[in-house]
Amino acid sequence: MTPKLSQKISQAPLAQRFEHLLAVMSSERFLHMRGLNNDLPFYICEFPASQATDIERLQRQLINTLQGLSVPSLGGRGIKVLEINLYDLCIALLQAREGSNDGTSLWDDILRVEAEVDKDNLLELLQNVLDIEDYLIPAIAERLRGGDYDVLFLCGIGEVFPYIRSHNVLNNLQSTAKDKPTVLFFPGEYRHSLAQGASLELFGLLHDDKYYRAFNIFETQA
Repeated sequence: MTPKLSQKISQAPLAQRFEHLLAVMSSERFLHMRGLNNDLPFYICEFPASQATDIERLQRQLINTLQGLSVPSLGGRGIKVLEINLYDLCIALLQAREGSNDGTSLWDDILRVEAEVDKDNLLELLQNVLDIEDYLIPAIAERLRGGDYDVLFLCGIGEVFPYIRSHNVLNNLQSTAKDKPTVLFFPGEYRHSLAQGASLELFGLLHDDKYYRAFNIFETQA
């Protein structure tokens, strides 16, 4: 793994976090996936859930700034970012699937019954119709095939909980998104310990999402 930085950058002011992310994402090491020692090019960008709006602005700023750079190894052009919001993707998948009535979509059906159906039943329905292996990962793979990009941003993690879990997405992406760096913007903490291994703690509260094969981007050197 890449050596850890001495400072907890993920808790620094937004401007300092932006500078760190920009330095890492524009580095040759990051872009060309060097020094990974056979690990996947997956990075977690953790942030407090209360800062979600600020992080959305930071993402926009990163995308614009990276695009405006001149990178010698990319032929002097900027760094292209493909952003996939899992919440928007899920809605698009539901809207594209036929509903129970002629001319309606599955999205229309869910909106109609949402207020009346038991929450556990609704969760089961969403988990079935948005199955990660059958629907979500193929949809992501299709966007990757159709996109000209250097870095993949995955966001919307908090919005799709609990019917989609971040560690399940990463586990299933291992064979699909391994050719370019992937950054998952995660509203919570990515913790490592010798006793418990690594875990994605969504909202800083949920401790059961075990995932071991990603780097914390705030602990990554440029």
